[in-house]
Amino acid sequence: MIYVDLFLGFLKVGMFAFGGAYGAIPLIRDVVLSYGWMDDEMVTYMIAVSESTPGPIMVNLATYVGSSQAGLPGAIAATFAVVLPSFVIILLILSVLKSLFQHRYVQAFLQGVKPCVIGIILGTGCYMILDNCMAERKLRGVWAVDGKALFITAVLGILYFGSGKLLKKKISPFVLILLAACMGMAVYSTGVL
Repeated sequence: MIYVDLFLGFLKVGMFAFGGAYGAIPLIRDVVLSYGWMDDEMVTYMIAVSESTPGPIMVNLATYVGSSQAGLPGAIAATFAVVLPSFVIILLILSVLKSLFQHRYVQAFLQGVKPCVIGIILGTGCYMILDNCMAERKLRGVWAVDGKALFITAVLGILYFGSGKLLKKKISPFVLILLAACMGMAVYSTGVL
C-alpha cells in the first residue's frame, strides 16, 4: 500500500537525516528512487521547487512526494513520518531538561545568561536603528530616525510594561508580535505618521 510505503520511507529519512536539510537530500533521493516514485531528473526538479518554497526543505520534499504519489493523504503520511522522529526526540530531551532545570547550578547559569541575551537583543536593535540612520544620511544627506518605527516601538513598550502594572500579568510575546505586525501594516500602508 502506497501510504505505508510513504510513511516508512520518510520515517527512515526523518530518523537518519543528520546535518540539516541539505544533508538529508541524498537520503531522500535514495528513498524516492528506490521506491520508484520518481526518476532522477524529477527528483532534481522536486528539490529545486522545495528549496524555493517557504518552510523546511525536508518537510517540503516529503509533502511534495507524498502529494504527487497519493494526493492529500499521501502528503499527510509522508510529512507526518518525516517530522515524527524529531518530535519524539524533542519530547524526550524536554523531559530530561525539565528535571535538570530544578538544579540550583542550572538556575544560576540561566539567571546569569538572561542579562546577556537582553544585551544582545538591545545591541541588535541599536545597531539596526543606527544602520537605518546611516542609510538615511547617505540617501538624503541628513540624519533621520524612522518615526513610524519609533511610534510602533513606543506603543508596544507601553503596552508591554503597562500591562504588567495594570493587569499584574505581562502580555505574551506572541501577542506582541501579532500587534506589531498589525500596527506595521496599518501605519506603513496608510501613510499615517
